[in-house]
Amino acid sequence: MLTATGGAAEGPAAAEIAHLQHVPRRYWGRYVGAALIIAFLVFLVDAFAHGKIEWVFVGRFLTVPSILWGLANTILMSILAMAIGIGLGVLVAIMRMSTNPVLRAVAVGYIWLFRGTPAILQLLLWFNLALVFPTIGIPGLFSARTVDVMTPFMAALLGLGINQGAYTSEVVRAGLLSVDIGQYEAAKAIGMPRLLALRRIILPQAMRVIVPPVGNEFIGMVKLTSLASVIQYAEILHNAENIYYANARVIELLIVAGIWYLVVVGILSLGQGRIEAYFARGAGRRAGRQ
Repeated sequence: MLTATGGAAEGPAAAEIAHLQHVPRRYWGRYVGAALIIAFLVFLVDAFAHGKIEWVFVGRFLTVPSILWGLANTILMSILAMAIGIGLGVLVAIMRMSTNPVLRAVAVGYIWLFRGTPAILQLLLWFNLALVFPTIGIPGLFSARTVDVMTPFMAALLGLGINQGAYTSEVVRAGLLSVDIGQYEAAKAIGMPRLLALRRIILPQAMRVIVPPVGNEFIGMVKLTSLASVIQYAEILHNAENIYYANARVIELLIVAGIWYLVVVGILSLGQGRIEAYFARGAGRRAGRQ
């Protein structure tokens, strides 16, 4: 029992509880849960350490040229596909918020189509586009066989980039909606065109909301490039598969690929944290003044 000043109560009430002993609460559920988790982790470590895994092969294949070349292709595809996704995402988000019903309908249809079908299906469709359009080009200027143009690299780039644009557009739209309506009205009041206001006023403020999920999408894109192995794009998982088809070291090569994925994702996570901190500086100052 406490007094109004925060001190312990004195008098008869204090005498009644003076003989009681404070016993800390025991969280038996937490203890049991922690023990089970530790036991499971020990089991996993022991299984991988003493199982039928030749760790010498993991170290040997970690830096072979084929794996490093696949790693470079994975990083390149992630950057290019994400660049297409961000560009399309910003464009489609602006179209969806437009007062033009045609632009809004096209944006909604694009998002519905590419979010509603699996990414691997889209990759296969792009790779087999020659079955629908034997040739592509601009009439009177140039024409080429689709099978020559739609290489594994091009099919993966279009499939992953356009698919990513549908998801990024919703992230960008959420960021734009997070900006106070007064910012839009203020830009309109001074005669600033809509697109200029978006670029100079709205988007910079929306970046605090946009950056974290886009960073997560970029990390997801690194792993999503593994789907391109089904169309023979030489990313890291595809090259690891080619090696273990020849030497039967399946688990060792999969561990090699997993290690490199973890390295890349770890670096990207650090970069994402720095970018988030940069765009959150203004918000932190405003919160500090309140």
